[in-house]
Amino acid sequence: MSSIRKIGQIRRVLDRKTTLTLIHAFVTSKLDTCNALLPNLPANELMKLQRIQNIAARITEKATGLTSTTSLLRNLHWLPINKRIHFKILLLTYKSLSNSTPSYLSELIHTYTPSRALRSQNKHLLQVPRFKTQYYDRSSFTFNAPTLWNSLPLVIRTAPSIQTFNTALKTYLFKN
Repeated sequence: MSSIRKIGQIRRVLDRKTTLTLIHAFVTSKLDTCNALLPNLPANELMKLQRIQNIAARITEKATGLTSTTSLLRNLHWLPINKRIHFKILLLTYKSLSNSTPSYLSELIHTYTPSRALRSQNKHLLQVPRFKTQYYDRSSFTFNAPTLWNSLPLVIRTAPSIQTFNTALKTYLFKN
């Protein structure tokens, strides 16, 4: 990305806040665009995106190549690419369940209702659809949203507001 290179070239004359603004405007915004469509991207392709994020973190923190990118990302409160993708999917899922998304997204998600009384009926679970083809099964929002949602702790799934959900989810993803 030429944007990163250009920011890196002028980094020595920029303060941290300005650098962060430029990185968010030209790098992380592009990494986050449509990333909910990338949950099953091959590992080698995800690594390319992760390298871009790592370079952006190094430039922002004026770090050398010897500095751990994991610690840089933590200091910046940036989730790694694969967790950013999960974050976006789960955020869309929460918004869909609280009717804050267009109906075409909300229609893709169905709450789990067991055929008989079970202890799991009050756990705010989603129904994971079954598909005939393996590829569609793993790459679709319809499959990934319920799968990721059901793996969250109940306290996060039942968050009362979007702000509470965001905070709890980001903390959970940082820890796991």
